[in-house]
Amino acid sequence: MIKTVELINKLKNGELNKKLSYLYACGDDTQPYADRYMSVIEGYKEIYGEAEELALFSAPGRTEIGGNHTDHQHGCVLAGSVDLDVVAAVSFNNDNVVRIKSKGYKMDEISLDDLEIHPEQFDMSIALIRGVLRAFSERGYKLSGFNAYTESNVMKGSGLSSSAAFEVLVGTIVSDLFANNEVDAIEIAKIGQYAENVFYNKPSGLMDQMASSVGAVVFIDFKSTEIPIVKKVDFDLNKYDHSLCIIDSGADHAELTYEYAAVPAEMKAVAGYFGKEYLRDVDYNDFLREMKNLREKLNNDRAVLRAFHFFHDTKLAAEEAYALLEGDFDKFCSLSKRSGLSSYMYLQNVYASSLPQQQAVAVTIALCGEILGERGAYRVHGGGFAGTVQAFVPNDMLDEFKQRIEAVLGEGMCHVLRIRPVGGYRLS
Repeated sequence: MIKTVELINKLKNGELNKKLSYLYACGDDTQPYADRYMSVIEGYKEIYGEAEELALFSAPGRTEIGGNHTDHQHGCVLAGSVDLDVVAAVSFNNDNVVRIKSKGYKMDEISLDDLEIHPEQFDMSIALIRGVLRAFSERGYKLSGFNAYTESNVMKGSGLSSSAAFEVLVGTIVSDLFANNEVDAIEIAKIGQYAENVFYNKPSGLMDQMASSVGAVVFIDFKSTEIPIVKKVDFDLNKYDHSLCIIDSGADHAELTYEYAAVPAEMKAVAGYFGKEYLRDVDYNDFLREMKNLREKLNNDRAVLRAFHFFHDTKLAAEEAYALLEGDFDKFCSLSKRSGLSSYMYLQNVYASSLPQQQAVAVTIALCGEILGERGAYRVHGGGFAGTVQAFVPNDMLDEFKQRIEAVLGEGMCHVLRIRPVGGYRLS
């Protein structure tokens, strides 16, 4: 912690500009980011009053570049952190209570004497906080009370994983305040997944938390979720004269829990036929040989197609990473389009089967194809069914691309993002 007055002065006089430039890959355009941290300090003051000392933290949203719905089957992914994030102002309190107030939401308040699972709080942010605190407590760290105020520009329902960013933010704060930063980024990601799976009651893989916590662009092999293989990949889009766009299709994620849950459930059903828990442990040639019997046994062709997608896409994620390591961006774009086609045809997460008339993501993909033609790449982004599309757009087409997309979907629906070089971070 540093004196609040000193922290404000550092933001005002530019002493933190070098850190801001690094964190947001924004060059000299640091003022909007400094203003944002000033805003979170003011928000803290409005909620909790003046604090003698404060610390500032950030955790990023993430973009899934390759490996769509492969992590929960212990497959491979390619993902990166982006320049949208959750930021927090934090200070100790004299209570045995953790209070976190997020802008636009009610205060979450947790007694450190009660870190048990609360089923009535499933699907609520308080459950994520409690799960993270419980995980650190179980690792032997002595916790005490603190107050935090957060603001986020990671769009909810965008496929940029606002929930994982929040989990990583809380994990980063707790690791810094109570664990002397001994808990590394990979372990913080695991803690976030634990909170989401056990306390929030949402089945999820580890990709979202890992990409947010580790930062930059990473290739991750989840064959062992206890010791995942994580390799950073150089992905400087400026070098290739392209930009990353995340396009909000305008579709609503509400009431789609079944659609999301069915994907891992159906993949696991195929794995179960072979006596395995995850598809990663099934031999692809065995899968092909047993397809007739598998279809008869499961009576679910969609499950078989989703298994096809897993085998294809986990391999494509590795090939995409290798293409980037080799500096072959054209090959990367070709592989990215193949991966998107696999999601569309086999995974079938471009629209909800329960709402066949509502296909905003599919329309957005069609629009990207019409504008880009053979250039760049585009695909469904994240969990799918509703939400967003990812596109890699040549810079000489960027203005036209954004204009034509927003002419159909609405102003502000095409977001041009940057890859962030680091995950969870303490600014001061």
